[in-house]
Amino acid sequence: MSVQERKQRERADRERLIVATARELAEQQGWDAVTTRRLAERIEYSQPVLYSHFRGKREIIGAVALEGAAEMAAALRAATAAADGPHGRVTALALAYLRFAELNPAVYDAMFRLDGGLAFAREDTPEPLKDAFAALLESLAEVAGPGVHPGLFTETFWAALHGLATLTRAGRLPPEHTAHRVELLVDRLAAL
Repeated sequence: MSVQERKQRERADRERLIVATARELAEQQGWDAVTTRRLAERIEYSQPVLYSHFRGKREIIGAVALEGAAEMAAALRAATAAADGPHGRVTALALAYLRFAELNPAVYDAMFRLDGGLAFAREDTPEPLKDAFAALLESLAEVAGPGVHPGLFTETFWAALHGLATLTRAGRLPPEHTAHRVELLVDRLAAL
């Protein structure tokens, strides 16, 4: 291994450490607790080293969001691959989405609530975000219905899931009715 390759590997390792530490801290104490100073202390590097990887907290949030999008896409695909038929796939998709949001609240916030400097629904949207949307679209396109644009249907279904995730997390919706809400959403919105 060349010196250059070793330095690139060490840089990538440091970047992963910064992102993992930010996620851990955000999950434990919330995103307000994630500061460059605190991250530098936790990873035992100076703040200038941290700034050599990320210009600030916004970019760190963006990196967490991209990592989370890849994880969510994988979780959605795993859930739908194990389901039978369109109704089963859409139900599994919805439950997996809500479970991801529940188990990863800080990552979910980085993806959809906080400013990570990422473009959504544009040509310059990063691939992990496009892939997460594609993971939704793969199951929802088949149930959009005649004359309904699959992308618009997926956006609408996603918005409903996001609303359920956000309201449940905020204590506005009792979590014990999540499965019933998903069934209503699938049966009515997806007209299955």
